[in-house]
Amino acid sequence: MKSLLFQLILVPFVILNFVNNVNAGITSRFVREEWPSVDIPLDHEVFAVPKGYNAPQQVHITQGNYDGNAVIISWVTFDEPGSSKVQYGKSDKNYEFSAEGKMTNYTFYKYNSGYIHHVLVDGLEYDTKYYYKIGDGDSAREFWFQTPPMIGPDVPYKFGIIGDLGQTYNSLSTLEHYMESGAQSVLFVGDLSYADRYKYNDVGIRWDSWGRFVEKSTAYQPWIWSAGNHEIEDMPYMNEVTPFKSYLHRYPTPYLASKSSSPMWYAIRRASAHIIVLSSYSPFVKYTPQCKWLEEELNRVDRKKTPWLILLVHVPIYNSNEAHFMEGESMRAVFEEWFTHHKVDVIFSGHVHAYERSYRISNIRYNVSSGERFPVPDESAPVYITVGDGGNQEGLAGKFRDPQPDYSAFREASYGHSTLEIMNRTHAHYHWNRNDDGKKVAIDSFVLNNLYWSSNVRERKLKRHYLNGMRMIAS
Repeated sequence: MKSLLFQLILVPFVILNFVNNVNAGITSRFVREEWPSVDIPLDHEVFAVPKGYNAPQQVHITQGNYDGNAVIISWVTFDEPGSSKVQYGKSDKNYEFSAEGKMTNYTFYKYNSGYIHHVLVDGLEYDTKYYYKIGDGDSAREFWFQTPPMIGPDVPYKFGIIGDLGQTYNSLSTLEHYMESGAQSVLFVGDLSYADRYKYNDVGIRWDSWGRFVEKSTAYQPWIWSAGNHEIEDMPYMNEVTPFKSYLHRYPTPYLASKSSSPMWYAIRRASAHIIVLSSYSPFVKYTPQCKWLEEELNRVDRKKTPWLILLVHVPIYNSNEAHFMEGESMRAVFEEWFTHHKVDVIFSGHVHAYERSYRISNIRYNVSSGERFPVPDESAPVYITVGDGGNQEGLAGKFRDPQPDYSAFREASYGHSTLEIMNRTHAHYHWNRNDDGKKVAIDSFVLNNLYWSSNVRERKLKRHYLNGMRMIAS
């Protein structure tokens, strides 16, 4: 009997001791022989304009509703508006259905955008391949996409994670390597085209080139968008001061489906994941719309239906690179306690042009008058991962802070992308892949345990041991 009681006391001690003793972090010694961080010339084949009068270009899709059985299909025409119509069906060239959307355009300095079409295609069957056709006459183009499986706790699904992509040769390497990964959808953590690195009409031109650059992926699978600082485009010298003007015209999000008041922050459910997108560059302190919405959305999460809680935000909450150090501190102070309370599994960010992964840590015990002043291991906290290494023209952020903080598990200044393959409700496989001189090399990987289900399993086991012990004592 004494032995059993000792075990009941020992088990939680071992668990807490394990959580609070993490291994020393690793700073990779790899030094990349860097390709030039310059944008690919506009006459390169990756930016080729589709042939034909008024041919649709810059085709991309994103999730169109809360639960994944809808898509928003977007494209641009230049010669004339044409129709905002999508024909689609479940077999090649047999288009049984059609959907109508809307067209918009905008000006930026003296640049006039093409005619931008957005069409919501809803009422789709889950786990089904659909073929679709857009455009008119001989210039019409055909593509396909696969809907996700129906929402469920043990539904496997593989996401890619890309950030700060741009349109350099390094960007091309990242995109091509991602397309070989077998992932089914991209979680994009902000900074798309880097068109704001240009001036005057070239800003709009580089948005167009980027849309054609990524089309070979975005036309066939949904990219889940979030905005970064390079989408702000505050350029008073051109009399352009409307934040996110180009981005919001070109890249829609299903924000209304999650009761958000802004396309800058929203949520979706896909397969077994609940994904929340936040905006680093919209007000988020107490009483603001984004803050109130996040509190409500976190309370809507049902871990019995979607066990995996994933968050996307451009600016890293934890970052040990000299670049953008502590820029996420204000959001951390506002939201970190919520992240741990709701057991967010992982938070993906960009912004810093390097890769870094944290341990599960939090700094919620500190306030301005008391408490521990440093992040400590926390079994309820997310893993924070920075993947701002897509390949843009600003180059790598090669200077990490020394010594490496205790919260940092692995860091390397290289280009690449990540994948998160959800296996079931309890665990997922994560990989970060480096672009090594044009080759994809798997560098950092681990098994991500689901916080909600792993803690519940542990609690049930402890409760079972406790109840069995009480029965033995009573007998």
